Amino acid sequence: MSEHTGKHWWTLTGRLGLVGKLAAFALALALGAVTGLVWLSPSGATPGPLKTEAEKQLEQENADLAAILADRDDELADLKASQEKAAAERAAGAASGTAKAAAEKAAAQQKAAADKAAAQQRGSAKAAAEKVAAAARGKAKAAAERAAAEARAQQKAALERQLAEARGAAEGAAIRESVAQSQVEFARQAAAARAEAAKPVRPTAPARDAIVHPTDRYFGLYTAQSPFSWAEYDQVAATVGVQPGLAGYFQGWDTPFRADAVTRSWTKGVLPMVTWESRPMTASNSQPTDPEYSLPRIIDGAFDDYLRQYARDVAALGLPVAIRLDHEMNGAWYPWSELGYNGAQVNGNNRGDFVRMWRHVHDIFEAEGANEYAVWVWAPNIVNRLPKLNQPLEYTRSLYPGDEYVDWVGLSGYYRPPFETNQTPTFSWTFDKSLNQLRAITDKPIILAEIGASESGGGNKAAWVTDLFDALAQPQNADVIGFAWFHHTVTTISEGQRVTNDWRITSREDSQRAFVDGIHAPSAGFVPGS
Repeated sequence: MSEHTGKHWWTLTGRLGLVGKLAAFALALALGAVTGLVWLSPSGATPGPLKTEAEKQLEQENADLAAILADRDDELADLKASQEKAAAERAAGAASGTAKAAAEKAAAQQKAAADKAAAQQRGSAKAAAEKVAAAARGKAKAAAERAAAEARAQQKAALERQLAEARGAAEGAAIRESVAQSQVEFARQAAAARAEAAKPVRPTAPARDAIVHPTDRYFGLYTAQSPFSWAEYDQVAATVGVQPGLAGYFQGWDTPFRADAVTRSWTKGVLPMVTWESRPMTASNSQPTDPEYSLPRIIDGAFDDYLRQYARDVAALGLPVAIRLDHEMNGAWYPWSELGYNGAQVNGNNRGDFVRMWRHVHDIFEAEGANEYAVWVWAPNIVNRLPKLNQPLEYTRSLYPGDEYVDWVGLSGYYRPPFETNQTPTFSWTFDKSLNQLRAITDKPIILAEIGASESGGGNKAAWVTDLFDALAQPQNADVIGFAWFHHTVTTISEGQRVTNDWRITSREDSQRAFVDGIHAPSAGFVPGS
């Protein structure tokens, strides 16, 4: 380093730069040139003229300049020395630095090698530890991921199952709903079609006078379900070979008018005949006492609302119906009877009440316009088996309402056990006495409104059936316009014993054959045109 630290005009840093050196060098040349000229100029032995002030000043300046140059030379020498020293120091420093750097480098290399070895050792250990830890973490993570994946898979599977089930249920519900809707629509259309098909094309019926006074005799049937079902009715017709023209059925005063029974009958081309009993439909035949349905109550108007509605329904339908009101009134077993066994009063009824009741009902029908369609059938029981006081003509006559209230008179009569010793299986024994009474009372047409013959008790049903048709062919019975056969099997108590009476036409082959032969006989009058 230079010891001169002052700054001079030719340098800004205390060191001569390249420009400073050139300027100094140029100045030195100029001064040298001036000095040489002075020294080389002739001075002589003789003193020259005296120096001028200018010359003196110039000399002084030259002297100053020489001093300056000398100082500059010293400075240059110092500078050079300083530079050399600096160079040496730099060289030494460089050598020292190089050595130090080499040593440091070597040391650093050794340290780096050691550090590297240690680092490698630590790294290997760390890597091994990390590898072990990573492996453990990997296993744990893999296990956790597997568990999570399994859980997710299970959850997904469960959700998918639930979704599938839900979709299945929804699809099933949709399918079921669609099927149900289709079924409902089909049922609706079928019901509409059935309703349309079931709409009765209003059946036609003969004029009332033609019904009351028929050309051919009525072959009527009571079967278990007609006229609400024709199955058995049609089966009997097919067996007999003759189409019945009358369908009988029963109804109590606890049920309204059955327009369907009348409509179905006329749709089939047969006259409906309702046995209309002033008692509940379920009442037993052995129950003559029922105060609620006594004749005085009916006469006093207790059932007028029911009767008026029934009559209005008959009139509204506008189709004929035969009404057998409170049949077998001359017996002792119904609540509309007047005389019981041994002349006892029945159900609070008085003599003459039956006629008053009949006329009361008939008058209500007349007021409601229903008599235009009603064929009134007054039908007592055959008198053979009645209590003695109930058998005479006078008693039978006392129960007759009068011709203006009746269209047909009829009889209920059966060939049944127990048979009397003088009884024969004939029409005459069964009906003649009763027919004679009817003919003594009126000349109205006669309908055997409920008849039958039993196979029980040792009788001869086939013979009775044969004689029935033979008798109907006789002229004295020309006023009998037909019969209605009770085609049922009924179990009852007779004289303390349970008896089953098979009243059916088809009960036995010989009975059936007798019926078929008899009804086909032209003289019997049941085959149209015979």
